[in-house]
Amino acid sequence: MGLPGFRHADLPDAQPLRKVLGPGVIAAGVGLASGEFVIWPYISANVGLVFLWAAVVGVVAQYFLNMEIERYTLATGETALTGFSRLGRHWGLVFALMAVLANIWPGWATSSATVLTYAVGRGDVTIIAVVELLVIAAALTLSPVVYRTLEATQFIKVGAVLLFLVIALFLAITGDAYRGLGEAVTHVGQVPGQLGAALVLGAMAFAGAGGGQNLVQSNWIRDKNMGMGERIPRLVSPVTGEDQAAPATGYTFEPDEANLGRWRAWWRVANTEQLVSFVAITIVTIFLMSMLAYSTVFGAQTANDITFLKTEGEVLGQRLSWFGVFFWAVGALSLFAASMGICDYVARMVADVVKTVYLPESTRWTESRVYSLVVWFIVLFGIAMLTVGFDQPITLLVISASVGGIMMFLYSALLALLNRKLLPGPIRIRGYRLVIVLLTFAFFGYFSVLTLIDQFGKLF
Repeated sequence: MGLPGFRHADLPDAQPLRKVLGPGVIAAGVGLASGEFVIWPYISANVGLVFLWAAVVGVVAQYFLNMEIERYTLATGETALTGFSRLGRHWGLVFALMAVLANIWPGWATSSATVLTYAVGRGDVTIIAVVELLVIAAALTLSPVVYRTLEATQFIKVGAVLLFLVIALFLAITGDAYRGLGEAVTHVGQVPGQLGAALVLGAMAFAGAGGGQNLVQSNWIRDKNMGMGERIPRLVSPVTGEDQAAPATGYTFEPDEANLGRWRAWWRVANTEQLVSFVAITIVTIFLMSMLAYSTVFGAQTANDITFLKTEGEVLGQRLSWFGVFFWAVGALSLFAASMGICDYVARMVADVVKTVYLPESTRWTESRVYSLVVWFIVLFGIAMLTVGFDQPITLLVISASVGGIMMFLYSALLALLNRKLLPGPIRIRGYRLVIVLLTFAFFGYFSVLTLIDQFGKLF
């Protein structure tokens, strides 16, 4: 049975930026770990700053993808995954399962636990990671409104990271790092030969959000009551919140002058929110974290794993005794908050698709209950992986990022189709935005093919 048609309603009045600021900060906050704290500094520690041009390309591409994801949700109240399911019943499930595959590995919790042991000088990484995962599951499934807990966590994290970077600007980033930025400009389009296809794809996919995290912008702006999302129930805890069993199918509006005026206001504030939060925070942090790694450990013999962060902190500690510990503490918090955000968004994607497409009539299986079940499944699977010794953070993060890049290749084309076919004529994607989304599709397609060829080559 297909999804029901759109219901008709007027578009709600737009809210000012101060009231809707949050989804972009969450996107940046969740991304301020795998890409900004680990993968990009890791690249800069090994090959210098010559590849930073690709971070800008990755963030800009994700901005345009995010806005097409938001376009559909602002106009209908549905998530992009539900929209994909209108194009083909099982498309939403495909992306939800890919998000699970990319993010079920406990790479972020392991990274956080590892960096925390650097800060305190002792501790068992596995035990710390298990405790962190259990805390995340409890926080996400007992919060009356899940979005508020997630938003507050990411705001604290982003604030801590930005405070650290302001101090680092004066105390740790050297003149050589600023000069090295020139290499990023003069090497635009060039990829250092020692970077494998999987790492290149992962770095560009995780320059900011990446993979399924972009798609969940739909859920976050809906819980922020943006656009038609105001008409859709929020995700709450089935234990402490007022759970609702209704599936989250959406609305359409008559494209008259009043609704189109409200649409233009929403589109303007949504674009601004993404630019001042997601784009600005992400680019600044990628560049400064990469420059910090270049200033401290470039040219040193760093191991092919996350222990380069230990070396980086030790160098910072030599320059100012407390600064290395501060670096590790911020890193542990950053990676922990990322782990929470990733667990949240994967569970949101699965719960949204399962409830809306496959269990719309069920009163027992609400979206919140499916969400809680998935959260605990991810956490318990992660704990199982840790107990059997599968705990290499860099490997886990590259696996996640590579699958994320392949997801972006697939859904960028579907977004163009979705926003051309299902939205009212005056608000459909067109012009330069359509061209950029299609170029993103081609770009990630190219590197996805290279990655698959590279990985299959290692098997035979």
